[in-house]
Amino acid sequence: METVRFDMHVHTAEGSSDSSVGIREAIAILKKKGFGGMLVTDHNSYKGYESLTDEEKRSLGDFVVLRGIEYDTLSSGHMLIVMPEGKIPGGLYHRGLPVRALIRLVHLNGGIIGPAHMCGEPFLSFYSTGFWFKNRRKKKCILDEFDFFEGYNACEVDENNLRARKAAFGYDKPMTGGSDSHRPDAVGLGWAKLPKTIRTEQDLIDYIKSGPKIYIGGHFYGKSTKEKLGKANHFLVYGFFYYNKAMNLFHQAKRFAKHCTGPDTGR
Repeated sequence: METVRFDMHVHTAEGSSDSSVGIREAIAILKKKGFGGMLVTDHNSYKGYESLTDEEKRSLGDFVVLRGIEYDTLSSGHMLIVMPEGKIPGGLYHRGLPVRALIRLVHLNGGIIGPAHMCGEPFLSFYSTGFWFKNRRKKKCILDEFDFFEGYNACEVDENNLRARKAAFGYDKPMTGGSDSHRPDAVGLGWAKLPKTIRTEQDLIDYIKSGPKIYIGGHFYGKSTKEKLGKANHFLVYGFFYYNKAMNLFHQAKRFAKHCTGPDTGR
């Protein structure tokens, strides 16, 4: 089976306020590096992917741009989600769902979900959240309910990525790899090798659900904000904790208005 490299974790300036790389620039960088595609995973947003016109997508030739999202849960960190084309639940447009409700919502609508940088920073990464510490000894571990784990993240140190890969092996989950890029020089530093036949979100969903052994890899990106700030980054992380709680409350009414169920095909 012929495979190509996909960067499975890319943030764009159009969809993530903390990214400085536009989606068209990211595409150009990856094509120059010989990649076959990318998964757009903006923070709680599909705006980056949606900024591409149908004509632009058709002009990409063999290069594939897939639509995903990095969703900010209530208390379980960030989750990478891929939904079938034209079937995005309204709840995904509003951050802050509890992780168990989020998993049910995604699976009910035919999508796949897995923890991003699962062994990384407090509050942002699943293994570093209070939810995990409180629930890890339950007989039915929530890790069984995920469809994949992010086994390589270019913004995480080797130790964290190794722990994520060990978890994937232990729970027999497929792994993805991505750059988690927010700047042009990080694009393509993390990747997963996927079959060249994957052209749509449904193709990727079906492939991940088949339980494949995916080859992943990359190079550490040492210029991220947390690397530059060093110990001072802890203040940023803990500040994000309170910001996240406030935003969860802000979006609560919108989530209930959408009922967090059923597809929203009008977006």
